Amino acid sequence: MNRHQHLAGIVVALSTFHAALADEPPARTYQNELTLLKNPPPLLADFPEFVQPVVEERRYEAPVLVDEPAADLDVRAWRFSYNARGIIEMPNRLEAGHTAVIFVHPWGIDDSQGWITPEPAGVADFCTPTKNHLAGRHTKEVIDPFLKRLRGRAGLVMYSLRGHEQPVHAKLYRSIRKKPSDAEREQGRRELNEILARFEYRGQALPRELTLSSASPVKDYFQQFPGLDASGRYNNEGYWDLPIPISDAVEVFPNDVVIYDEDGYPALRDFLKQHQIRHVLLVGYATDMCFCLTTAGYSNLSKDFNVFLVGDATLATFPANSTPQYATNAHVSFASLNQLITQTSWVQLSSPSAATASNR
Repeated sequence: MNRHQHLAGIVVALSTFHAALADEPPARTYQNELTLLKNPPPLLADFPEFVQPVVEERRYEAPVLVDEPAADLDVRAWRFSYNARGIIEMPNRLEAGHTAVIFVHPWGIDDSQGWITPEPAGVADFCTPTKNHLAGRHTKEVIDPFLKRLRGRAGLVMYSLRGHEQPVHAKLYRSIRKKPSDAEREQGRRELNEILARFEYRGQALPRELTLSSASPVKDYFQQFPGLDASGRYNNEGYWDLPIPISDAVEVFPNDVVIYDEDGYPALRDFLKQHQIRHVLLVGYATDMCFCLTTAGYSNLSKDFNVFLVGDATLATFPANSTPQYATNAHVSFASLNQLITQTSWVQLSSPSAATASNR
């Protein structure tokens, strides 16, 4: 590239930048007026089997935060402020066509597809078959109906999966790169079944003997017998190289899109912006880890989009407990310091706008 071409490129880039600024609506002054609510009902109380309801002694109502002229999606939300000494709730009015619903890590484990927890001591996802079955039931009873209610009005329905896109994934699911044909999907289903059926889901048993020093037996004990070891020792070598399917508790539609963690956040960000997404409703697993920290986690998405965590459509990991209620409550509550929390019953569609974006 010569000097004149370089300068011409700079001029074009600046013109594009200024045009984008011109399209931006002017900033508004938000009146942060807080009105104390009297005797409000508990938050996240619709599915107490999965999420312990949130109860706080002081709650406020604030003015509308996101307020789009052609709004057709009402999303009431809340956050917690130590400085305000309570929970702050506010309405939001979004355009559904500019909203993506993203499901973090809907792993199809211990379901009908053949990817299962290795015996006798393997661990994956929520780490025991019983806990995985509970998460599958949560997907079926809470998340899948939520997706079905919004699909066709939301701009995008997306899922994130661990690792990279494998050849069988490319045949099964639409990605940010391509959309498979019906014939490819059918072939992909057959190949997935064959791949998962070939693996031997068996690892080593728990250790019968440990070598402990006299000076540091506790350290030695946990080094040799940690609380979580998902390596080939217990899962069998190659377990994490298998193609993880999307849970069969959710119905995946042809236009739904899968992002893979190894695609990286910039690829997800750019794809969302290319499809004119401004808002994200985030659901999925696990609230304390993947939901926050992976490619499609809220730590990334909150940098560029208006993000709403759907607090009853997520589950935290719950070691040493038979229920995720309290762990999920705790992690959603902690996230509320810097994130907006909603719940499935607070996300309501109204009459469609003229420019509804249906399954881009």
